[in-house]
Amino acid sequence: MLASPKSSAPLTPGSLDRVPEQGAVSWRIAFGVSWASLKRRFFRSMVTTSGVVLAIAFLTYMQVMNSITQALVEANETVLNVLLQQAGVDIYMADSTDRMMVLLITLSLLACLVGIMNSMLMSVTERIKEIGTLKCLGALDSFIVKTYFIESSLQGVAGTVLGLSIGALVAVAAASANYQGYVLRYFPYVGLFRALLISLFIGTLLSVGASLLPAYMAARKEPVDAMRVEE
Repeated sequence: MLASPKSSAPLTPGSLDRVPEQGAVSWRIAFGVSWASLKRRFFRSMVTTSGVVLAIAFLTYMQVMNSITQALVEANETVLNVLLQQAGVDIYMADSTDRMMVLLITLSLLACLVGIMNSMLMSVTERIKEIGTLKCLGALDSFIVKTYFIESSLQGVAGTVLGLSIGALVAVAAASANYQGYVLRYFPYVGLFRALLISLFIGTLLSVGASLLPAYMAARKEPVDAMRVEE
């Protein structure tokens, strides 16, 4: 699986300081290792991914619902204004930022970040001997970092895409139940697209950011110390 050394010349006494370093491993091989790890830890990966799904779904829901509400308020129709007020919307303050919602979104994203990081740190702990074996076989620190980076990114992107879909669908369904056909008549396509882009960016950023510390810790493991750990 790992690339062979650049040279296969026999070692001679005093030539140990000239042993060629292990070549860099391609991203394709690192992806294969990461994918195999996700399949072995399927249920734990699902728990981590579900945290991303919930956080991004909530974020997307709030953004899409806010865009729909703004569009309906700007329509300024009498019947529609009545429906908005019945739903608890202050049509005169609809464009103001709800601090409580901002706080809830921030807390949900922080919980998502901590969840991903905790899962990856547990993965490092569980796979110390595996990491030690790879490094004894010549794997570079960059290869270890790649595998954890890809593993976390896959979970994050999958959870983000699923969360985007769920959040947007729930928001549109809830708005349609409250405001009937007015939602489709004044549907904010630009606002929806912007909300999806923001959520996709934040979800991906969270996943990548959460993988940095675990990947660094895994790469810093010394082979001898890792192999000495009891199962």
